[in-house]
Amino acid sequence: MTDKSIAPLHAVHQLYQYRKSLSTKPFGARGKKLIRCDFCLLGIQFCTCHLRQSLNSSLSFMLIMYDNEVLKPTNSGRLIADLIPDTHAFLWNRTEPAVEMLALLESDIYQPYLIFPEQYIENGQTIMNQVSQSQLNNKRPLLVMLDGSWREAIKMYRKSPYLQMMPVLSFAPEMLATYALRKGSHEFQLGTAEVAALAIEAAGEPLNGIALQKWFDLFVESSLLGRNRRAKETLTPIEQFKSQFINALQAAK
Repeated sequence: MTDKSIAPLHAVHQLYQYRKSLSTKPFGARGKKLIRCDFCLLGIQFCTCHLRQSLNSSLSFMLIMYDNEVLKPTNSGRLIADLIPDTHAFLWNRTEPAVEMLALLESDIYQPYLIFPEQYIENGQTIMNQVSQSQLNNKRPLLVMLDGSWREAIKMYRKSPYLQMMPVLSFAPEMLATYALRKGSHEFQLGTAEVAALAIEAAGEPLNGIALQKWFDLFVESSLLGRNRRAKETLTPIEQFKSQFINALQAAK
């Protein structure tokens, strides 16, 4: 178990604790016999909490999470909250969306952008591939992400009118998904943190985007080690991933 004093609990940690309190039985994740850190949900021997640091960012994120998504050890949305200080997280509810969530979307402080594939947009929303200061009117970008499987994300979008009223930030990356834990059904479908890294770059913070991508890479490698998918005779690979993340953090400062 990781000492929570290492770093403060963020929005996804808090949502995890809330969602866990609603459960009548333990969440049956693959590898449920693995002893996990309570915060990063990695195996305790591969815990990365001591490396977590906030980035200096002018961006904000909102994660709208599908039911038990926040309970999954493979969820990469929590990695965004690990690094971006102003991150908000809510459970999706089709009929009773959180009042606080709707207030943030309507706030004079934020300019929301839905991060979503263009091919699923149905309501004539403005589509863009980058965020420029001229679009913001002195507001802070609020990057809204639907966190769940692609089928769940499409359902959230189609069943939530408030998501169909904001501009859309969309990408068509040429690279293959490197999300080795839970790949999408199509090659262009990336993990939540990977898409967030692209969005951060598109919003004018490329070094922060690289830092999040390296944090994601370390998360994937640590998860695979916990699944016995990497040889335990040597930890050289994991040390290399740690080093790459630390270097990216230093470059972003």
